[in-house]
Amino acid sequence: MPTQPPDTDQQIRLLALGGLGEIGLNLFVIEDRGALLLIDCGLMFPEARMLGVDLVLPDTSFLNERTADIRALLLTHGHEDHIGAIPFLIEKLGFPPIYGTPLTLGLLSGKLAEHGLERQVDCHTIDLRQPIDLDPFQVEFFHCAHSIADGAGLAITTSAGLVLHTGDFKLDPTPLDDQPTDTNFLAACGDAGVLLLLSDSTNVEQEGRTRSEREVGDAFRQILPGCDGRVLVATFSSNIHRIQQVVDVAISSNRKLLINGRSMLSNVAIARQLGYLRIPDNILINERDYEQLPRHRVMALTTGSQGEPMSALSRIAANEHKQLRLEPGDTVILSSKFIPGNEKAISAMINNLYRLGAEVHYEKTSEIHVSGHASRDELQEVLELTRPRYFVPVHGEYRHLAKHARLARENGVAEKNAIVLENGQPLRLSAAGAIREQVVESGRIFVDGKGIGDVGFMELRDRHHLAAHGVVTVFLVINQTSGETLFGPELMTRGFLNEEEQQDYLQAAVQEVTEMLTQHSVAALTDREEMRVEVRKTLRRYFNRTINRRPIILPIIHTM
Repeated sequence: MPTQPPDTDQQIRLLALGGLGEIGLNLFVIEDRGALLLIDCGLMFPEARMLGVDLVLPDTSFLNERTADIRALLLTHGHEDHIGAIPFLIEKLGFPPIYGTPLTLGLLSGKLAEHGLERQVDCHTIDLRQPIDLDPFQVEFFHCAHSIADGAGLAITTSAGLVLHTGDFKLDPTPLDDQPTDTNFLAACGDAGVLLLLSDSTNVEQEGRTRSEREVGDAFRQILPGCDGRVLVATFSSNIHRIQQVVDVAISSNRKLLINGRSMLSNVAIARQLGYLRIPDNILINERDYEQLPRHRVMALTTGSQGEPMSALSRIAANEHKQLRLEPGDTVILSSKFIPGNEKAISAMINNLYRLGAEVHYEKTSEIHVSGHASRDELQEVLELTRPRYFVPVHGEYRHLAKHARLARENGVAEKNAIVLENGQPLRLSAAGAIREQVVESGRIFVDGKGIGDVGFMELRDRHHLAAHGVVTVFLVINQTSGETLFGPELMTRGFLNEEEQQDYLQAAVQEVTEMLTQHSVAALTDREEMRVEVRKTLRRYFNRTINRRPIILPIIHTM
């Protein structure tokens, strides 16, 4: 909290490079007197339309010339949408020091090690409520309950006043670690005076209050007595509190526990080492024990609750997993939310699990998941506690941000001071007023295999075109002196027509190209670029006229 009154003449600047109008890609920038403070650096998993893309990162090119001004990167918690982009972007950001809670940095360390960066990144473990001097900023982390342990919010003292960032949070009255969100600190900040509140908007459409995480454990305990076979629980590997409840119910139901999946094994090992998970060694088993123990004595914990094609659970559902199998009478619990965009994949996986004879419990049939985000009444309570002069909603799609801003206006924030921003829209802010500035470069970077940023929207457009219409390749060799055709035209297709069954049609297309060649001069025929254009035009018109299809046409023309 501020130790001295803010300077009413000073201004700060806010800029989101990701996380506004979308779920994921969280990266927020605060500027004060030329110094920059970054909050979170997350990724997003690809949407169905992003063909071939593995991961999506925020575009940080705006910061390329300002890496020397970055004082630190502050992490609110360890979810992928808040830390997942760091190994890919930290070098571009100039390797700023990173501050976070022990578990957050523990999870990050595993990711950095995978990329060979663990010795190049300067990580600082913070103590809650202890001020950190990052001149000209002073920062305090405070505890926030969320669906991952060790979540935190930020109190950032700037020259213009106090900025509060909630991170992802909910006001769980009975969290599993007995550490609720620090509302006393929020109230103290409100009494001291809050210039700006940046608050999580994900669940603003949910009325009332979000259920406690402990209710998931109650649901597990209701389900288990009716399970005569093996039980397999799928959840996010970062949800340490959920994993602890799976462990507890395995112990209480006298079952041994198999932990499966690379990220699950890694995160469990880190959380155990740091003391965030309590798992007795004698309940853990391997794949051999899973097969040999009586089925009613076995429980497995794995990833893949979103139906990811190569995940352990999807392979189990397809009966293609090398070690783990399900049989009639087994039970599967999907202890997570259906993330928008994944519904079809999850439904297909559930159907496959039923084909194997398993009983499946999921969000729509059982109370086996609760959100980690505050619902409307909790968001209102935070507004009432902090009483900010300005309010900017973060973490949500545009409608979530708009509704959260409306809630702020209903709870005392002036109409013009509840401001909905979008990525790339800077906001200059002081005690005297707020001014939107010219939009800067922002967007998304796609990771495809080992390539980072070499696939863009043009390439995605071509991939969609290929997926929808196929490709036709035309081979042609022309004498560079006479213009005589030495080879071809020969057509090969993929995803367009069955070549064997449509030879007559393709031969007619060849004839169209041949006739086109007779209409051009030697100079034109020996100009490979001009011929590529003419071949494309000829076949495009022919395919459109005859079967109304638009394949990508790739002329390969040689002169010799």
